[in-house]
Amino acid sequence: MIAVLLKWIVPWEFSWVFLVTFLGACVLYWRGCQKLEVSTGRRLAFWAGMAIVYVTLQTYFDFYAEHEFFMHRIQQLLLHHIAPLVIMASYPGSVLRAGIPLRWRIHILRPALRTWPWRLVSAVLLNPAIATILFVVFILIWLVPSMQTMAMLDWRVYRFMNWSMIVSGFVYWWLVLDHRPRPPGRMIPGVRVLSPGFTMAPQILAGAIITFSKADLYPIFEICGRAFNFNVFTGQLIGGIIIWVPAATIETIGGLLAMRQWLRLSRTGRIRRQARTARSLADAASLRGAG
Repeated sequence: MIAVLLKWIVPWEFSWVFLVTFLGACVLYWRGCQKLEVSTGRRLAFWAGMAIVYVTLQTYFDFYAEHEFFMHRIQQLLLHHIAPLVIMASYPGSVLRAGIPLRWRIHILRPALRTWPWRLVSAVLLNPAIATILFVVFILIWLVPSMQTMAMLDWRVYRFMNWSMIVSGFVYWWLVLDHRPRPPGRMIPGVRVLSPGFTMAPQILAGAIITFSKADLYPIFEICGRAFNFNVFTGQLIGGIIIWVPAATIETIGGLLAMRQWLRLSRTGRIRRQARTARSLADAASLRGAG
């Protein structure tokens, strides 16, 4: 029993970078919860999402992801859709920030956020159009058979693939689930609701193509050795359906959560007040110009 448990707990491919990043986020969130009042629902969402990330990348689950196409698609679904969506739905930003020691915030974080490299990176990655495109691109590019083969044969490409999926997922869902009006939010509330509909369309198409394909699109899994005695086409069909149905379902849920925030902003009048303020500023500027 212990041997079986250890087999599942011990990472298939250990990563110090992941472990340090993961533990750092956990410590900051725990510290932040000691300083801020965080609801039980938000805490459960955050820890559930973090548990999904850890199990997906640092347990024996990763072995099956490297040896079966449909397990690999489950891994990518968890990393790209479910875990980022659940964590971002907990709105952890203020909690993580509160977990950073005040001295670090003043002397390290604040100056770092003012540097031009950070401003450049944030301006690019947090641009709604770019973030949306990258969210879709990092799904589709790793479905190209040659790219999938490269990732399976080179551990560096494999890790980049996983990091690209989870980072693009976090950035996209952070923009879509932002609870603020624009500005300071970067995406218009109405666009946040519609965006998942645009991003799911190419995934549905790719999933349908893989599901109904009569050729073995990913023979690399045969070369690596399959984990289950599955028929090649059965595993490929299941993988295609995972890309097609569950991914679209998760994105629909994300759109509904964004609509909930949009309705809340509209109900509290924050969008209307912001529009009036913007018009007042524009009128004042025009009067100054006329004077």
